[in-house]
Amino acid sequence: MNNSNIPFIKSILHPTDFSPASEKAFAHALAIALLRQTEFTILHVGNNQSDEIQWKEFPAVRKTLERWNLLEKGSPREAVFEQLGVRIRKSARSGFTTTSAILKYLQNDPVDLVVLATEGREGMSRLTKQSKAEIVADASNALTLFVPSQGKSFIQLNNGDISLECILIPIDSQPSPAAVIEFSTRAAQILGMDNSVEIILLHIGNDPTVLDLNLPENPAWNFRKEVRQGNPVDIIISAAEQFSADAIFMTTAGHQGIFDALRGSTTEQVVRQAPCPLLAVPQSWSK
Repeated sequence: MNNSNIPFIKSILHPTDFSPASEKAFAHALAIALLRQTEFTILHVGNNQSDEIQWKEFPAVRKTLERWNLLEKGSPREAVFEQLGVRIRKSARSGFTTTSAILKYLQNDPVDLVVLATEGREGMSRLTKQSKAEIVADASNALTLFVPSQGKSFIQLNNGDISLECILIPIDSQPSPAAVIEFSTRAAQILGMDNSVEIILLHIGNDPTVLDLNLPENPAWNFRKEVRQGNPVDIIISAAEQFSADAIFMTTAGHQGIFDALRGSTTEQVVRQAPCPLLAVPQSWSK
């Protein structure tokens, strides 16, 4: 499995609406930025609010880092970069719809990872309508981490604690699993702390040979293979709950047919029901 062309994360974008759900996503984005020492942009799209109000409402990076015991209280703004190696940018846009403003920002300033808060939805809207987060993920061609408003978090907002012990990866023959497996092992090394992270490779179908892969070995992780049959979305959600997965990593190939166009891709359907954060890896990153 040749992963030499799969890039490392060097830049992160977190769009925020200042909601509690966004705060959870912000914690994940900030922690990853710290661990990778990336550029980290926080973007808010408002309705012609004054700049003064917007800046006051933005997530407080330094206060969060002080609460996480990574900065001393009262540290100056430049300490975030000088001591922790993260360059923070805050951007406020107005006069656009939220989705179009985020996509316009990404068109001008592409990033490697977008971290988005998601809200669970019920009934027909869950089946037939894309959320703003899903539209952004479809169009950005970046890694996208969806953080649900309810359910597990592998980064805790209150103290910055990291808990990544199990990653679930649904796998089929296509699209290629190379990139998603590579990112799972990187996550295990960076976020697994002192534990060996269990990476569960889940195939839904009748061909267990799909899981006959040349898998990398390292004490930071161990692979487990599971083969099941049934509705892919239901099986993925059930497996995530059974194994208490801290995250789901999926390769996304976009919309494949008339039913996907109506209900959303498999990844999108899983996002809407996932009990934990989900990392969507674009198919193009596996080529």
